[in-house]
Amino acid sequence: MANIVVVFHSGYGHTQRVAQFVAEGAGASLLAIDADGELPEGGWEQLAAADAIVMGAPTYMAGPSWQFKKFADASSKVWFSRGWQDKLFAGFTNSASLNGDKGTTLAYLQTLASQHGGLWISLGQLPANSKAATRNHPNNLGGSVGLLVQSPSDASVTEIPQGDLDTARLFGERVAAIATRFGG
Repeated sequence: MANIVVVFHSGYGHTQRVAQFVAEGAGASLLAIDADGELPEGGWEQLAAADAIVMGAPTYMAGPSWQFKKFADASSKVWFSRGWQDKLFAGFTNSASLNGDKGTTLAYLQTLASQHGGLWISLGQLPANSKAATRNHPNNLGGSVGLLVQSPSDASVTEIPQGDLDTARLFGERVAAIATRFGG
């Protein structure tokens, strides 16, 4: 079984809930970036040992939270030594709006993975884009590069649309299957 880590920052708990569903699907461990943009003790070692890293961040003002960016900047030490070269990566983001410029956050995550010499795993799901589709269908937001999730600004963490959570679990399963296929 592959060693998969979901590293994420969550400002209000919504992104953490999504991370839990991704981790459940992938059989992954969770690694939270705290409110100061720091990993817990042993976090860098946990990422070094991972076969695959799934990165998650909320989208704030057309990009990831500053706490996630601080983590990304700190990863330059790993970048310099090529510590994550050829590691598998995937990513997800959450925002209050249906679009909310989530694509820019996914592009940021994909670029970060590429800078580390990583291999990107896309969402791999067809969109639910028929007239009959609802927010309870998987991939209703039509993501391709990674997982897109929408949590209305006045919604609690338990009110994330079920279709988005199902998409998160399926995404985790895809990451695990690919990591296993690559020898993890």
